[in-house]
Amino acid sequence: MIAGGGAGRRWQPAYVALGSNLADPVAQLQAALRAMNALADTRVVTVSPFYRSPPMGPQDQPAYVNAVAGLLTRLMAPALLSGLKAIERARGRPADAPRWGPRIIDLDIIAIGRQQLTQSGLTIPHPGAAVRAFVLQPLADIAPAFELPGAGRVEALLAKVDLAGLQRLETAA
Repeated sequence: MIAGGGAGRRWQPAYVALGSNLADPVAQLQAALRAMNALADTRVVTVSPFYRSPPMGPQDQPAYVNAVAGLLTRLMAPALLSGLKAIERARGRPADAPRWGPRIIDLDIIAIGRQQLTQSGLTIPHPGAAVRAFVLQPLADIAPAFELPGAGRVEALLAKVDLAGLQRLETAA
């Protein structure tokens, strides 16, 4: 079991952003969802539609496919992050991947309940979540009334971002 596992802890909601722009991105997201559901003390309970979005940072890379998964977990934030990083490694993502570069898979904790946390390598809620269309639109699809701690209600945050370039895919999770 992952250190910080959930034995004896209450189930809590968590949201994880998924992204990929290499090696069949839709299949990468689907495989990552299955792997997240297999994490100890964690269950995927809902998944947003998939979206195609332009890359952040360098534009000389393929478009991304993004989604958000709604989980129930008994894991503490560092243990959930450890599990997500293990999934990334298992899917072939190198630990030293360049920031905002092409990715086989990228899994980011957006929020865990109402927690606000800053530790080495982990900030919850995710610092970019409140301003990124490719996070907010999928999150709004599954939890529009969710209050992103310290930022506001998801549907209100979504109304403030530019959705240009974001394209909903017909692919099912």
